[in-house]
Amino acid sequence: MEDIIKGLSLILEFENIILILGGVLIGVLVGALPGLSSPMAIALLIPFTITLDPVAAIAMMAALYCAGTFGGSITAILINAPGAPPAVATALDGYPMAKNGEPGRALGLAAVSSVLGGIFSLIVFIFAAPLLAQVALEFGPQEYFGLAIFALSMLATMSGKSSIRNLISGCVGVLIGTIGIHLTTGVERFTFDIPELEEGISFVPVLIGLFAVSELFKQSETLNSVVDRIHAKALRLPSIAELKKLKYTILRSSGIGTFIGILPAEGSTVAAIMGYNEARRWSKNKDQFGKGSPEGIVGPEAANNSAAGGAMVPTLALGIPGSGSTALILAALIMHGFRPGPYLINETPEFVYAIFGAMLIANFGFLIIGLVGAKFFSLVAFIPKKLLWPAVFIFAMIGSYSFSSSMFDVWVMLTFGVIGYFMSRHGFSAAPLVMGLILGKLVEESFSQSMIIHDNNFFALLDKPIVVFFFILTFLSLTTPLWTKIFKKN
Repeated sequence: MEDIIKGLSLILEFENIILILGGVLIGVLVGALPGLSSPMAIALLIPFTITLDPVAAIAMMAALYCAGTFGGSITAILINAPGAPPAVATALDGYPMAKNGEPGRALGLAAVSSVLGGIFSLIVFIFAAPLLAQVALEFGPQEYFGLAIFALSMLATMSGKSSIRNLISGCVGVLIGTIGIHLTTGVERFTFDIPELEEGISFVPVLIGLFAVSELFKQSETLNSVVDRIHAKALRLPSIAELKKLKYTILRSSGIGTFIGILPAEGSTVAAIMGYNEARRWSKNKDQFGKGSPEGIVGPEAANNSAAGGAMVPTLALGIPGSGSTALILAALIMHGFRPGPYLINETPEFVYAIFGAMLIANFGFLIIGLVGAKFFSLVAFIPKKLLWPAVFIFAMIGSYSFSSSMFDVWVMLTFGVIGYFMSRHGFSAAPLVMGLILGKLVEESFSQSMIIHDNNFFALLDKPIVVFFFILTFLSLTTPLWTKIFKKN
């Protein structure tokens, strides 16, 4: 109880609350603008938080993460153009409801179900993270190696057109993570006599390039596109009676989203699609789906926002990111000198409770901001791309340079911007690459330590039952598409 009070007192400082609300506002704006995304905004924000207090910096990014997930539903409902991938499922019934003359009702259903789903996952987070950390305290290098390999195998189910492409992206991320001097042996790898590469490639310019600059190139292809836009005069909250009718859908989707979020690498998009499918499966009015069904809105929205809280559990408790956005938050934690994992929760539990408080404030924050500014956010989609994207590029340049005052980082950012663009053109997602970049260091370090302990005997890893368990899960994860095809044929 004392740690909870300390954590909440940290986050309830005036400056921190302002930064959290600022993160909420940025998150909603970014989510509401088609093309922009929470990972992109977090990547751009990271270098500007260097001078902030670590608690304030991570709280602001966590708030942006929560609000950005909801913000994507605004354009999904009003213009049928999801501002974020998880909002794709919301558009299936949100846009038809808006076309039927009820945009305010659709936005209200999305906002309230998002808040309820977010609160549900945070309650699970506050209990599950310490328990998971206690288990992880018993982990040695072998167990962390098995866990990291399993997490990498889960990249196959992340966003993208192909599981194979996702795994390739993840392997490329692991390879990039090996650039520099190996800490165990002192051997230089892939430095090509370039001094700046001896310490490896910094997270920040890579993240900005992959998420911001590559999207800039992609959006330049659609500068003159025109879409139908629906104005929302006000956000209308659902009545208590309506919420009672939808309570089982919200509760079910919140549980699904939290569980999916906790799984490494799954993320909000998978949760939203599953939330929508299950809402339709259990609905008594299946014929209304696709025509403006309230269940078709609250199902995916409760699921994708609860996944945001769920994804923070493995991120903080194990140091294994639960989604693309939490991978960026994990990078920010490392940049601010924290060691994510069980020691973070056991040595500085007040920090974890501070993050919990920030996300709780963020959930209520975007509901209030949505109520007050629904009319304004319906106009956000009118911002010309010819003005928006040059501004994004300027922030990308400043952020990359300011991180370590190095023009080399700017060139890294531009290089990965081009790489990210061509990856997207050929069906490769950037998120698995980032996950591979972060998890690659854990795989390499834990494997090196294990080999030192066991005198280079790989099979000694199998002496640990938990490692064997993770290897079995990895095998099942990689072969799931094969088994699915076999069962479908039969």
